[in-house]
Amino acid sequence: MNHDLLTATFRKQFPGGPAIAVDQLRLGSGITVLFGASGSGKTTVLRCLAGLERPEAGRIQAGGETWFDGATNLFLPARRRRVGFVPQDYALFPHLSVARNVGYGLHELTTGERSRQVAETLEWLGLTGLEDRLPRALSGGQQQRVALARAVVGRPQLLLLDEPFAALDTPTRLRLRGELRHWLRHTGIPTLLVTHDRFEALALGDEVVILHEGRNVQQGPVPAVFSQPFNLAVAEITAVETVQRGRLLEVRDGLATIAVGNARLTALARDLPADASEVHVCIRAEDVILTGADAVQSSARNHLSASVQTITRAGPLALVQVDCGFPLMALLTQVACDEMGLHPGHPLVAIVKAPKIHLIPADNAKDRD
Repeated sequence: MNHDLLTATFRKQFPGGPAIAVDQLRLGSGITVLFGASGSGKTTVLRCLAGLERPEAGRIQAGGETWFDGATNLFLPARRRRVGFVPQDYALFPHLSVARNVGYGLHELTTGERSRQVAETLEWLGLTGLEDRLPRALSGGQQQRVALARAVVGRPQLLLLDEPFAALDTPTRLRLRGELRHWLRHTGIPTLLVTHDRFEALALGDEVVILHEGRNVQQGPVPAVFSQPFNLAVAEITAVETVQRGRLLEVRDGLATIAVGNARLTALARDLPADASEVHVCIRAEDVILTGADAVQSSARNHLSASVQTITRAGPLALVQVDCGFPLMALLTQVACDEMGLHPGHPLVAIVKAPKIHLIPADNAKDRD
């Protein structure tokens, strides 16, 4: 397949509801994550690609074939798109066995071919021995695998997964993330996966598409998009913990000096407009290092005297807010917090490397027009 397996530009309008306006969505090989807040239109995008919803305008092409063209009134129905679709609730037929659920869409095959293909898929997903069980007799993880088996058994050219872990408890979700990525890698089927969980996106995705208020506003490799949001909306959607307005003081030798609150920071001057004067400083909590006030200097350019303001514990991790001339968030393990004896008012040094600071020009604060 070519680099862009699928390209889509379309508009879907619901009566009395928001418009979903997708512009130049591109899907290649691997796993692409469709990421955004609840209500941003992620499921609608999947349903339009699957042929379960018909857009009002635009064009969807996949593998050299046109699936939808509003200008010519062309609409290829779902059954002809060779798309595997797994909805949030899995939508298994409660009265059919596992084997019959998985083989439900293989009507064009002979009985022998259907049985062989179903058996191969069940074995691949670790479901051998469960062929005769009904969905109600399966665990949540097993139901997810059956839904995935039904979606891939026909060898689709595109797989669509709508929040595949939404119905699972946390331990099962964490265990199945790695398994799902392994399965998807094994099939080689290009996949578009919907989630609003940042950790799922980082664990599963090769590329990410950020959806905001029905529009795709940024697309690229997952680490790049999460560390370098295009604007404040993307920074909020991707949960950047520290976003502070700053004044650009100087740009020299590819480095920018910024005044933020009562502190000065040095960052890489990536793609800053020549006339930029104000920026938004974005720093992820995991990129902040906290050390004792008497610690030996490191090679990092930003060493900020700080004091602990609050400590919010979440399982094995702790989110620590410090005052270093501006509010700064850092992510530590509980063990590290205990070993350092951190408490409100505790003096320390916050270290942030220049490449870990992302600057958004003030003109980019709003969404693209």
